[in-house]
Amino acid sequence: MILTVTLNAALDITYTVPSLVPGTTHRVQEVSERAGGKGINVARVLHQLSLPVLATGFAGGLPLGDLPHSFVPLSASSRRTVTVVDDGGATLLNEPGPAVSSAEWQRFVDHFRLLAREATVVVLSGSLPPGVPVDAYTQLVSTVDCLTVVDTSGVALSHAVSARPDVVKPNADELREVTGHRSPQAGAAALMHDGARAVVASLGPEGLLAMTGTESWQLAPPGALAGNPTGAGDACVAGIAAGLHAGATWPAILREAVALSAAAVLHPVAGGYDPDAYEQLRAKLPDARKALR
Repeated sequence: MILTVTLNAALDITYTVPSLVPGTTHRVQEVSERAGGKGINVARVLHQLSLPVLATGFAGGLPLGDLPHSFVPLSASSRRTVTVVDDGGATLLNEPGPAVSSAEWQRFVDHFRLLAREATVVVLSGSLPPGVPVDAYTQLVSTVDCLTVVDTSGVALSHAVSARPDVVKPNADELREVTGHRSPQAGAAALMHDGARAVVASLGPEGLLAMTGTESWQLAPPGALAGNPTGAGDACVAGIAAGLHAGATWPAILREAVALSAAAVLHPVAGGYDPDAYEQLRAKLPDARKALR
């Protein structure tokens, strides 16, 4: 079973408009509302792939539907995130999230330890809500005996690598912010020096760079795709988790992650992917190439 953790879950609201023009009134063409947050998005993709998955974290009154889940309730409502999608891309508005008390945090840690006993892979994704300690991911990674994937940024990422997670997945901006290196290879090497066992960096049109202790690979999608990119990173993490769960090689993991992330851009809301595009991309992608270190 793959366990996903979302400490800062949200009610995701997606508006689709013809064109977003600041300072003007817009007529919304489509509206979507559902539970979100990075770990929940990862879980939805894994669930769509028919893999055994369970989502956990904090949730205050979120509609989780048929997604397998076991969340710790909050006394306050979860935050809202708003995504406005137009022909030029997507604009996001993210609330910070409700404050978590020390008692609620300890309740979750105890709950997480029980769930993680049955997991083959644990995925810890997203920002930390107010009240949760900055080393939250360090604490959680340190308590499990299975494979771990961490997808976060800033101070939370800096702390998390000290617990030696099996994979961390920053994007290019997050990698540069945490390490100070402009080169993705140098940034990934710095995170591994600080404790990460492997780094998968998402580099936009240049695809994914995966670096382990001995080798590195790179794989890019076949071309640019127009759509909603907000869930692409979460679909990428789902692909990594799926590969680790199956015991796949890194070139195979990259193929899955690139195909899923690209197919997610073609899905109207985060937490899903276009299945036809996914199958076509998997067949079309070349083998990952060895990258210079």
